Amino acid sequence: MTTVNVTNFRKNIFALLEQTVKYNEPVNISTKDGTAVVLSEEDYNGMMETIYLSSVPQVKNQILSGMNESLSEAISEDEVDW
Repeated sequence: MTTVNVTNFRKNIFALLEQTVKYNEPVNISTKDGTAVVLSEEDYNGMMETIYLSSVPQVKNQILSGMNESLSEAISEDEVDW
């Protein structure tokens, strides 16, 4: 994560935003009153999707169950009925 103060952010806004969009590199901007983080739209949408999926109890339980499953118990991608 790149960290800059607000003055340097203003000076380099185009390059910093381009870096954020192209490489999904968040920018932490510090001000005298606190900090803000700039994210790419792709990262933002991913976070919102994760929050949504975590809020659905059945989906959350399936994810947690899958995380606890050993790879030897999993089926191969070729066997998945898409």
